[in-house]
Parts: sequence; structure tokens; C-alpha cells
Amino acid sequence: MKRKICDYYLDELDDWVAVLDCHHGQHVRHKPPFTNRPWVETEAGRAEKIGMELDCVRCDRFEFPEGLVSYKSTSEFTEDSIPAGLLKAHSTKVGTWGIIRIKEGQLAYRAQGTSQILDSDHPGVVVPEMLHEIASNGVVRFCVEFYGKPQ
Repeated sequence: MKRKICDYYLDELDDWVAVLDCHHGQHVRHKPPFTNRPWVETEAGRAEKIGMELDCVRCDRFEFPEGLVSYKSTSEFTEDSIPAGLLKAHSTKVGTWGIIRIKEGQLAYRAQGTSQILDSDHPGVVVPEMLHEIASNGVVRFCVEFYGKPQ
């Protein structure tokens, strides 16, 4: 998935890491001849690239970022009370992650061309802005927790 650069920091080896709007970090090293990013070596060069999009392979792998905090949870839904909007393709906003927590039963979860069955041992990771949908597999009770950066 394409993600925008929001900020930078230096890692423990003094290599620059771009902070993406999904809350993942991605190294943006200048190591010619294989990686040619001279812009990363100056403050002005880095500032110029704020808003530039990079591919985030960690989002593609549904990797939940470290350091996020839960700020809201839905009420508990059942197979009879699932909101219609969750049954069709929808997404969360920029930077908003979710975890679908199954209390009982199973849900079918489809996102980004993948399909999986969620149960109490296998929650679903909701990636920001990634279209996804669910379907009931019979009796089910679940909720969705939403996560973001601490304030």
C-alpha cells in the first residue's frame, strides 16, 4: 500500500527512518549504488519529501504497528445485529487501525484479495484505508477495537 511520509527519526545506527501515515517506520537510507536517496542527508531534502508516498510492505502483510493505543470499541455484535456497512467493502480512515475480536463463533474476513476465518484465537487486523468486509459463519459475537497513536 502507498503511504505518505509524515516525519523522520534517526535509528540506533544513525540511519534515517521515515514515519508513514500508517504509523509504520521505513528506512530511507542513501547507500549508493543500490539505494540513491541523497535528499535524506539534509534537513531541507527530508522536509521536501514530507507527503511523498512510499510502498509500505508492512501494511501489505497486515502487521500491526507498535505503540498504538486502543481509543474506542464498538458494542458487541451478533449474527443478527451486524451493521449492514460491515458486510460490504469499507475502510477506516488514515492512521486508524482496528482489531476484530471474536467472542464466540466465526467470521469470514476479506481484505486486499485475501480471505480468512476469524475466531477467538485468530482476530482480524484492520489496516487503515484498506477495503475489507466480513460475513457471518452462523452464530457469532464480536466487537471491533480501534487503535491510534497516543495523544
